[in-house]
Amino acid sequence: MSCGIALAVSLLLSDPNVALAAAQPPAAADAPVSVAGEPLFADIVARSTTLKALASAWRDSGEADQAGFLTSPVFNGFKNQAAELAALDLQGHLVLKERGLDGDLKCILRGISEDIPVKVAAFEGAPSPAERRVALDELLYLLDDNAAVITAPPQSEA
Repeated sequence: MSCGIALAVSLLLSDPNVALAAAQPPAAADAPVSVAGEPLFADIVARSTTLKALASAWRDSGEADQAGFLTSPVFNGFKNQAAELAALDLQGHLVLKERGLDGDLKCILRGISEDIPVKVAAFEGAPSPAERRVALDELLYLLDDNAAVITAPPQSEA
């Protein structure tokens, strides 16, 4: 018995997960590959999730409605981080474009990169607390979508 076969048999007998994985059909050669584990895209997800949590806390605590909030260091830091996130989204778009991928993710990332500054400016320029709340909710949805589109299982182009 060759060493390779002996190793395979011992693995099959020692870990049932190996046998279960081996029983799965092989992935199609043209199956879409998720980019969620790549450093750039993982960074986008982490940053988007962090910014969403921060903005959600402002909304839930009412901090965003306080006088002087829009000129605070906290909000200015948020704006800077949001601009960095938008730049990373555009970078992700360009990476996918360079790879020759013509999927939805490439287009969505470009759209998000353009929308983040618009949503932040809408929040900042809202003339009333009610309109600020709507603008903040829209920003929260965008930040949530930013993470969700990257972590969603890739779809075949049909």
